[in-house]
Amino acid sequence: MSGEHYFSEQPAGEFKTKTITTSIDGERVELFTAGSVFSPDHMDTGTAILLEHSGEAPNQGNLLDLGCGWGPIALTLAKTCPQATIWAIDVNERSLELTRMNAKKLGLDNIRAVLPSEVPQDLVFSSIWSNPPIRIGKDALHALLTEWLPRLADECEAYLVVSKDLGADTLLKWMRESFEQLASERIETAKGFRIIRSARI
Repeated sequence: MSGEHYFSEQPAGEFKTKTITTSIDGERVELFTAGSVFSPDHMDTGTAILLEHSGEAPNQGNLLDLGCGWGPIALTLAKTCPQATIWAIDVNERSLELTRMNAKKLGLDNIRAVLPSEVPQDLVFSSIWSNPPIRIGKDALHALLTEWLPRLADECEAYLVVSKDLGADTLLKWMRESFEQLASERIETAKGFRIIRSARI
């Protein structure tokens, strides 16, 4: 898999699935992945660290998985928060199909895996979770976060995981300067990753 292409809308090459064994909400499961999606061979370390905080997600409202890949965040939130609706979005249609397949495999019917344009424009979120696509470039990343973070509902929180080596501290500084309505802080450092929590004031 060419890592630089996991954010392509229509990945090149045959859509050929494979299965991996991983843990979702403490349960060992077999899930589908494929080439040209993010971290196709295992759950990314940063994502696993982020999901250690999944118990803090609210079991109600609409939760957003921003850049869902093959679905580990959305699947975990769907299991942890069965009364909530999980919006799993990605520009990569292969990622969306894998997330749908994995939700069906686990019997989770509260996930909506859709393109960003398919999310109702007036929808606000009770929580936002993301291992954001840092490699799309700073300007594109900032545009992505500027589009979605303001859709956090009042008194609700967003959780991001970013590699320290890929600019987590710089991103946190930018978030503090750019979103006056959010109180952003680093709440954990583990294995070279930072967890950033942004609370809507």
